[in-house]
Amino acid sequence: MLRQTRAVMRVVLFVLLFGALLIILIWGFQRRLIYLPSPASVPPADEVLDGARELTLQTTDGLELGAWFVPGVEPDREMAVLVASGNAGNRSLRAPLAESLAREGLAVLLFDYRGYGGNPGSPTEDGLARDVRAAYRFLVDEADFPPDRLLYYGESLGAAVVTELATEHPPAGLVLRSPFVDLAAVGQIHYPFIPVRLLLRDRYPLAEYLAEVEVPTVVVYGSRDSIVPPGQSRAVADEARELVRVLEVKDANHNDRALLDGEELISAIIELADGIRPETS
Repeated sequence: MLRQTRAVMRVVLFVLLFGALLIILIWGFQRRLIYLPSPASVPPADEVLDGARELTLQTTDGLELGAWFVPGVEPDREMAVLVASGNAGNRSLRAPLAESLAREGLAVLLFDYRGYGGNPGSPTEDGLARDVRAAYRFLVDEADFPPDRLLYYGESLGAAVVTELATEHPPAGLVLRSPFVDLAAVGQIHYPFIPVRLLLRDRYPLAEYLAEVEVPTVVVYGSRDSIVPPGQSRAVADEARELVRVLEVKDANHNDRALLDGEELISAIIELADGIRPETS
């Protein structure tokens, strides 16, 4: 009996130690699962986009971030789109989006977060909030676009980044592509046996932020999204205080071209832009 008790205790101890080790590993390495910057270098702007120019954005904590500014072609709608990327790749992958929007007369700012596109630093929720504010300051202070002529476009993780920005600096309009309720809600789907909400360091409570924002909002998602379930994006739309449109792109998965620069997506952005009138003094 004593021998059996000792054996059971050894098993229990092993399980507890293994669980503790797993939690330590998840806590220490989770950001490597969240943030997936491309190791490839970013090509020069003018090799990718006609008329684009290279920029360096300055963050409040002293980092310099690479960015591209793409002016709109004629007829100029005199609006700019701040694009916040998802968690993977670099700004060159969003060039088709920028090209399509510029062709419709919208200026576009593409930028890479810290740790992405050869930028210094390591990505965190607080760090990305600083990064997007550097992009905002360029558009307002240097490119001379007033806030009522700015659209924020956020892709997946970037949807949370721009929505948080909108709580402090409201834009003329907000486009959320494949948004999630919060990061834990997505993580729990992909890692159902791990207490994600308990362990997660970066939260990105997108729906909570959106409930504070009163600007015209468009939500776009793919009906076959395997990364952010469509139900998550619909739940985000339910929190919008000024919902203009919910666009479900049929048969589109998270990284399909239709959700990068597809005709339906671009049309939804242009429709939002054309429905916004500048404030008059």
